[in-house]
Amino acid sequence: MAKVDIGKKVLSANEAYALENRRLLAQHGTPCFNIISSPGSGKTTILVRTITDLTGTVRIGVIEGDIQTDIDAQRIKAAHAPAVQINTEGACHLSATQVHRGLTELPLEGLDLVFIENVGNLVCPSAFELGEDGKIVVLSVPEGDDKPAKYPAIFAKSRVLLVNKIDLLHGGAQVDFDLERVRTEARRLNPGIEIFPVSAKTGDGMPDWYAWLTKEARASR
Repeated sequence: MAKVDIGKKVLSANEAYALENRRLLAQHGTPCFNIISSPGSGKTTILVRTITDLTGTVRIGVIEGDIQTDIDAQRIKAAHAPAVQINTEGACHLSATQVHRGLTELPLEGLDLVFIENVGNLVCPSAFELGEDGKIVVLSVPEGDDKPAKYPAIFAKSRVLLVNKIDLLHGGAQVDFDLERVRTEARRLNPGIEIFPVSAKTGDGMPDWYAWLTKEARASR
């Protein structure tokens, strides 16, 4: 009896759709970034503020991945950006097949940039290519400064690290978080990673993130 490696078969099918997604995005000249983090890191808040602050400069569309509900997609739409909700019904990551459906529902011809907001998880999403131009990992201050050491794969693969909720490091908040430790460990894993400490709540640090993002969007035009 022939032995079939189910894991390899699933990954192979995913890679085929990832290539198709990459072709579709290239056809429209639209860069795409896959945002990955733990639940509660502030991914959606970062996206909403980014969309709002870059209105008129960068046209952004979002594919929202969640196990259930369309709460985050509704937040994106309220910021006047197109969004497609994908519910995984229990799966801990988005697949390239699901993303392909999302891309076909977005108005790519009118967008400068697409974000894929993956399911909240630092492990599973890092193993699946979706056809994106790069991964962006978000680490929030309350999660602790040990996450690059504990979850090295996603930090090693990401082009950008957004350290969110840095407002908690000021004003007397009792938070034990060493930003330099995060920088050192992330760059040990990935010397080329861009690191932006930000607060999506206050806007602190966001202009540097916007400058990087705008440069990426313009480079594909």
